[in-house]
Amino acid sequence: QVQLVESGGGSVQTGGSLKLSCAASGIIASFDEMAWYRQAPGKQREMVAATSSDGNTHYLDSVRGRFTISIDNGKNVVSLQMNSLNPGDTAVYYCNVDIGIRTALAMGVPRFHWGQGTLVTVSS
Repeated sequence: QVQLVESGGGSVQTGGSLKLSCAASGIIASFDEMAWYRQAPGKQREMVAATSSDGNTHYLDSVRGRFTISIDNGKNVVSLQMNSLNPGDTAVYYCNVDIGIRTALAMGVPRFHWGQGTLVTVSS
């Protein structure tokens, strides 16, 4: 199985910064995509930033230029550096790993894995 442990959430004021980290362990020799999602109260979960195994990155329009996703492959850690935070960024942030359909079928495990979530609160 894949285990994801998130850290780095907290409370900041508008304009502040936080860095979230997600340490992956288990069947994580390879992955198709690692991403951060968020879910604000009363809203649907949305993808914030993602990076694929070939190095391509994608960002939610509202965070592009402020957030940066990165991976330390040697440590299987995916991080999200968040700058210029505003109250609209307040949400529970979740780490997500897509190990790919082939690995999932070969190992008999789910393809997508989620962390437990970490709360980010931005006050005005």
